[in-house]
Amino acid sequence: MLPELEAFSQRLATMASEHPDVCALWGDGPGLTYAELDSEIRVRQRWLRDAHAGVIALALKNGPRALIWDLAVLFEGLACMALPPFFSTSQRRYCLEQSQADVVIAEPDDDFEEDGFYRDSIFWLRKTKQTSPLPAGTAKLTFTSGTTGTPKGVCLSADSVLTVARELYRASIAKNPRHHLSLLPLSILLENIGCYAALYAGATLSVPSQNALGIQGASGVDMPRLLNVLNSRRPDSMILVPQLLLMLVTACEVGAFDPRALSFVAVGGAKVSLELLLRAEAAGIPVYEGYGLSECASVVTLNRPEANRPGSVGKPLPHLQVALADDGEVLISGAPMLGYLGDDKPLPKWWPTGDLGEFDAQGYLYLQGRKKHQFVTSFGRNVNPEWVEAELTQRGNIGQAFVYGEAMAHNHALLWPLHAETTDLQITQAVTQANEALPDYARVHGWTRLEHPFTTTNGMATANGRLRREVILTQYRHHFADPLQTEDVPS
Repeated sequence: MLPELEAFSQRLATMASEHPDVCALWGDGPGLTYAELDSEIRVRQRWLRDAHAGVIALALKNGPRALIWDLAVLFEGLACMALPPFFSTSQRRYCLEQSQADVVIAEPDDDFEEDGFYRDSIFWLRKTKQTSPLPAGTAKLTFTSGTTGTPKGVCLSADSVLTVARELYRASIAKNPRHHLSLLPLSILLENIGCYAALYAGATLSVPSQNALGIQGASGVDMPRLLNVLNSRRPDSMILVPQLLLMLVTACEVGAFDPRALSFVAVGGAKVSLELLLRAEAAGIPVYEGYGLSECASVVTLNRPEANRPGSVGKPLPHLQVALADDGEVLISGAPMLGYLGDDKPLPKWWPTGDLGEFDAQGYLYLQGRKKHQFVTSFGRNVNPEWVEAELTQRGNIGQAFVYGEAMAHNHALLWPLHAETTDLQITQAVTQANEALPDYARVHGWTRLEHPFTTTNGMATANGRLRREVILTQYRHHFADPLQTEDVPS
């Protein structure tokens, strides 16, 4: 067994023997103790062994069952591919075909017969097995949606994933969180690793269903239902994406949520505006921004209680080296993936992230946006749209924003309101407020109110909410057709 895998396995075994009655997993029903968790994992390992499994696809909703199976696959030394519930049928089928998963573990009502599987008493088993194309040692196969509808498979070792989990545990240890709430789908690698970190800490891990949380798909949120869970369970640690952080900050500001139980809230997945971080701090939310990518097992840098610089994404985790190329691109060494599924090209020593950044004198990393997403205005100014979009979406009233200005005199934005009842006047005011924090060349002079949000369903957003920029630009090209546009009003 690999060193990190052995250490994690031993940690759970120690909790089961020395603290058997501590609650390990808490779903929608009664909790499961560490002793019960240990027993359930071992039973499932035997079932996997009897099935002669190699590559396991998990098509499970959030809950203790999903995590128990995940851990059983991990400790049995098999490859695990979690299928996001918000992937389309064609995307899920593509993942199954490309990975040659021989076992699917699914919900009772799911049917995978058309995908080439048959049902036995426990699993869906592939009718005709083929040799797995995964690199040797693959423990996690995570699919990133990328910029097209075809997901890209990232192959990671158990040691790579668990090293990050251990470092996340160490980063939060000063606050000693004892109850972690899992909000994001477990199929998202960051959330999966965050759960490992909570178990490393011997904490209670809340894994309610997405329905109980009021979270629908990749971006829909029923805030009253989510607040009900937060107020009743009172966790002290969570992982959030920026939009969830904005909702939580807003709830605190109107007195709908008391954050005093929280001790460590990590935020990542997209750029976070400095103003939102300062609002969170003022509201009493102990938030720590981080940065990472699937190819480096999800987390590369992180702010932490003893080293926090709002506006930065923190310092590199100890097992990594981060440098900048001559053009400012962030390069990472020390935690390479095993490779992309179906691609046997040798990996570079320094992985080019595609992100632009800079370090301050104390070693904190500041991101400047995506290298390939930069556009140049007709005045020759370089603009990173994620920076402008973060200012627009993290102030309230604007839920999603896409900004573009290539060869244009003024930048134009496509905007989706945070609430259906949001008026055009309120959107105009939000744009004005955002513009006040931006230099003139980055400001938004015209905007269009969208009829539909960017989602995974319409192919304009990835699983973690990142915009598929080329798809959006193709769909809405007519809004950016005039290179000399000077409109200052919504269209």
